Amino acid sequence: MAELIYEKKGHLALITLNRPESRNALNYEMAVLWAQALQDFRDDPDLWVAIFTGNGPAFCAGADLKDLSKPDTKKRFLDFAYDRAPYLLNLDVWKPTIAAINGVAAGGGCEFALSCDIRVMADTARIGLTEAKVGMGANFGTHKLARMIPLGIALEKLFTGAFISSAEALQWGLANRVVSGEELMPTAIKIAEAIMECAPLSVRRMKENAMKGLEMPLTSAVKLNVGPDVYRSEDQLEGARAFAEKRKPNWKGK
Repeated sequence: MAELIYEKKGHLALITLNRPESRNALNYEMAVLWAQALQDFRDDPDLWVAIFTGNGPAFCAGADLKDLSKPDTKKRFLDFAYDRAPYLLNLDVWKPTIAAINGVAAGGGCEFALSCDIRVMADTARIGLTEAKVGMGANFGTHKLARMIPLGIALEKLFTGAFISSAEALQWGLANRVVSGEELMPTAIKIAEAIMECAPLSVRRMKENAMKGLEMPLTSAVKLNVGPDVYRSEDQLEGARAFAEKRKPNWKGK
């Protein structure tokens, strides 16, 4: 059985973690497939938005501790994860990514959810960086969480390894939406469809500018000029024509 399902539906990529018997825990094989899917999504000009979810009751339970308990598989996994972990690769994807969190997202699963641009959570889902309970470090998640919610709350969650409920995630802005399990994927797809109605190059430029400008003073950030040159693009002309002709634009991503 494939440990990851990668589907392309028009301009939408659907990536499903598929180790339900292990709560989609991240082993070496799935990490490689996940990295390959991310790179393909990043490099395919016909794909504009990606949704990530898990098969079964969990989104991703984090690193597979069975693999990490064996010296040979532990070294292979850690060597790969050091610079090719999915949440690290996702930082270099300048297309919108949506995490549809269907259940528990722990450790590396939580880190990947935090690396996405938009998070939709089932009302029964929980996310958490539980590494302190198993002697690990959450290197990525430590920095990311501390930038996304109040520092004191982030540190309490990191120090205790406690989970964040969907209600708390919504309160602190970690979740964009909280819905029932039945509405999770329809809601994520609806958001993706709304994004895909917009010019894909504009969306990519906005993401790259926003993310690269976060740690800069505003006076410097507004001078950034990164991402596609939308002002000289075919899509900019099409957008203007469509507006004048009172019709929907036919975006090409060019």
